[in-house]
Amino acid sequence: MHDDHGESPFALDRLLLRRALERAAPGYDEAAFVHREVGNRLLERLNLIKCRPETMVDVGCGTGVITAALMKKYRKARVIGLDLAPGLVKKARQRAPWLRALHGAVAEPEALPLPSASCDLVFSHFALPWCLDLDRVFAEFQRVLKPGGALLFSTLGPDTLIELRRSWAAADDYNHINAFLDMHDIGDALLRARLADPVMDVERLTLTYPNVDGLMRDLTVLGAGNVTFGRARGLTGKDRLRAMQSAYEQFRRPDGLLPVSCEVIYGHAWGSIQDRSHPCGDGMAVFPLMQLRRRGQENR
Repeated sequence: MHDDHGESPFALDRLLLRRALERAAPGYDEAAFVHREVGNRLLERLNLIKCRPETMVDVGCGTGVITAALMKKYRKARVIGLDLAPGLVKKARQRAPWLRALHGAVAEPEALPLPSASCDLVFSHFALPWCLDLDRVFAEFQRVLKPGGALLFSTLGPDTLIELRRSWAAADDYNHINAFLDMHDIGDALLRARLADPVMDVERLTLTYPNVDGLMRDLTVLGAGNVTFGRARGLTGKDRLRAMQSAYEQFRRPDGLLPVSCEVIYGHAWGSIQDRSHPCGDGMAVFPLMQLRRRGQENR
């Protein structure tokens, strides 16, 4: 199915997305518990990289919770926080540690407003789910990375919100959930961008809610509503909403709660270099992310 403009049903309406994120900015932190938890796990992975960046960019900084932690970790680094919505970037700048300045930028990951070979570290937490053209995004990451600079990112895989996706499919034929890309497709895109030594890792988290309304409310608060071109235009009828809620009941657990799956994908790669003897400032250490100690799979 395609819309009247010839777009894929999973293509994202960027203007609608930016507006949704801007509206979400004031209350974003209240529902961003998954964002914080996975962001902290991504930060832990930086401990495997021997790197002291002079300049780094956080692509998808949100309200700056994880960005502030990055600034504390790398106290001498020039840190740039980038996001789609001015409201998010403003909150991130306000959250910068005392006597530190976060350089804010409102831009798309596909068009970073940064010079080529200007960053020792590109850090991107949960920005990629909003980017279907990973070739363009990774080409930009490659462009702004210094030779031997590090890329570390997290994103969501296709099993994310699988219960909600299946429940909506029982209610109507419209698209209600983003198209999350498979780990192998992401890895292939890293290789096409000539990013070196890509390493992928995946873990599955299960959130729980007493009812679907709570999940839908949190998605709205996060600005993560349906902004695909294949969405139903106009308000969703009460009958379809009830049909979705009824279908979701098949997933209710013995403890009475509804599960919500999150497939979290972590990725790590390096900017291409010919001579790897002195990368990323003062050297690097590369470890497969699978060696990391796995933490509990249940969240919230």
